[in-house]
Amino acid sequence: MRYLLSIAIVFLSLISCATDTEQMNLTGTVKGLKKGTLLLQKFEDTLLVTVDSVIVDGSSDFSFSEKVKSPEIYYLYVRLKDGTLRDDRIAFFAENGPMNIQTNLKNFGSAAVVKGSENDSILRDFEKLRQRYVAKNLEFIEQRFKNGKVNNDSLEMDLNRKQETLIKSKYFTTINFALNNKDYEVAPYLVLSEAYSSNVKYLDTVYNALSSKIKNSKYGKELESFIELRKKSDTIL
Repeated sequence: MRYLLSIAIVFLSLISCATDTEQMNLTGTVKGLKKGTLLLQKFEDTLLVTVDSVIVDGSSDFSFSEKVKSPEIYYLYVRLKDGTLRDDRIAFFAENGPMNIQTNLKNFGSAAVVKGSENDSILRDFEKLRQRYVAKNLEFIEQRFKNGKVNNDSLEMDLNRKQETLIKSKYFTTINFALNNKDYEVAPYLVLSEAYSSNVKYLDTVYNALSSKIKNSKYGKELESFIELRKKSDTIL
């Protein structure tokens, strides 16, 4: 009897472990949030839809369980108790398995710390690279604003060249980053979101480097379709 009981416990444990990895078990805390609603959202086609919601009443902790068909970007929003939907949101790369998000109400989006997703970790490494280009572009915008007051044509042309070079550099950085992380779903996502205007041959290079698993992911399929459209439109032009 004891033997049969032990077998049953082991069997149930195995089922439990399998279940844990077959869906995203998202837990977390929003410090400072006492009353309100947390909305878990994602894009379906071109629409941002709410896939689940949790009412917060007293405790700042939350949890969601969601089967993620293919690792993709999800969003976490806060609706305050007066019905106001906060402008900032947390965008994160969702994967099946345990995930955790820690943040606070004051800096909801910017203070978020996400754990449990390899794709999200890689995405946040890329974000650090991207911010360098954002900062440099802001410098050019500031220079252009100042130049508008003196109307210097040669300086304007120089700024245009520098911005074009910056954009190309950003594209090459994105492509190389995607190639270096070709075994993750974040690779086709970055190409689609950050380098879609680069030469189609570079998009092809990334897509051809992907494994069958990544090619069959949500963003892998979207990248394939996008490349086909680009090739058709480039031919027409």
